[in-house]
Amino acid sequence: MESWAGALSPERREQLEDIDPSWCPAWPVEWQRAFHLVRLHLEEAGGTLPTEPGKVMHQGEDLGRWVRSVRLGWDKLTAVQQWMCEQVLGITPATEEEKPQPRRTQADKWAMNYQAARQYYEREGHLQVPRKHVERIAAGETQKERELRLGAWISNQRSRAATLTPERIELLSAIGMRWT
Repeated sequence: MESWAGALSPERREQLEDIDPSWCPAWPVEWQRAFHLVRLHLEEAGGTLPTEPGKVMHQGEDLGRWVRSVRLGWDKLTAVQQWMCEQVLGITPATEEEKPQPRRTQADKWAMNYQAARQYYEREGHLQVPRKHVERIAAGETQKERELRLGAWISNQRSRAATLTPERIELLSAIGMRWT
């Protein structure tokens, strides 16, 4: 049998909602605490929103780290949290440029190095790449230039030939890879 000891009546809950709609939020109390600490800081500091981690500590809470996490995790907030952050604290979501780039998978890194190897082969006609050679390639959607340590990568592929997939061996062999 469920206990209702200490439970509020629907009328009392409604009265509390009228006084303060966020009196019993659905999000974690830690989030609510950090929100209120930032609000207090803004009132005390004359409206300076902390944006960098490690700059403003209040009651053991890194306010800049919290603000950054809110901005970067904007899409994970409820509509009420977004409204509170924007209207009460002046926090806006992070722009695409501010968001960290997603981590590259090992497959992505291999593909990028293979692209560099293919570029080298097309230019030089072989894959006898000096160990210290660095190849420049345009990579990603932005076509941003990257420098890859191609010589070391080719050497590593040779030494790992026994563990490479048949598809990777075939791709490298097709552009002149010598395995011994």
